[in-house]
Amino acid sequence: MSDDDAHDDRDEDDAHDDHDADDDLTHTDDAGDVQMVNVGDKPDSSRRAVARGTIHLTESTVEAVRGNGVKKGDVLATARVGAVQAVKHTWETIPMCHQIPITNVDTDFSVFDDRIDLEVAVETTGKTGCEMEALEGVTTGLNVVWDMVKAAEKDATGGYPSTRITDVEVVTKEKTVLE
Repeated sequence: MSDDDAHDDRDEDDAHDDHDADDDLTHTDDAGDVQMVNVGDKPDSSRRAVARGTIHLTESTVEAVRGNGVKKGDVLATARVGAVQAVKHTWETIPMCHQIPITNVDTDFSVFDDRIDLEVAVETTGKTGCEMEALEGVTTGLNVVWDMVKAAEKDATGGYPSTRITDVEVVTKEKTVLE
C-alpha cells in the first residue's frame, strides 16, 4: 500500500464516509495514470495515528541491548532518532504522499526476553492523516535496531535465522475536524 493509498487511504477513509467501498481508486485518473490525491478542499483536522511492530532477536542480543553492551552504541536511542527522522521524511520515500506538518512524535520501546516492540504515535493538524508516518517510524526504527545488533545476530554463514520483523500494523487512527 503506498503512502497516499494510506496517506490517502486516510483520504479514502474520509471519502468512504460518503461513498461505497466499490468506488474507483483515488490515485488513478480516468486514463489509469497515477496521481496525487487533491486534498485542498478538505477541512483541517487534528489527527493522530499509532502504529506498532516487533523485532525478534536472540536472548543474548536483547540482554546486550538492555545492558547497553552493543558495540555500535545505544540501540534504542539510535532507533528512536531513526524513527523520528523517518516520520518527518515519509513524504520523500512514499510516492504520492503529501508532505504534512508533524506536530508530535512519541516512540515507546518495550523490551522482552526475545523481542523488542516499538510503538510510534504521530500527530498532525491538516487535511490528511498520519498513519503512513507512524508506519514509517515503526519500520525504520525496527530496521535501525536490526542494523545496530546485526553483528550479534549473524550466524556462521552470515544469515539471520532468529531475526525478523513482524506484526507491523496501524493500531489507532483518530480525526477531529477543527471548527
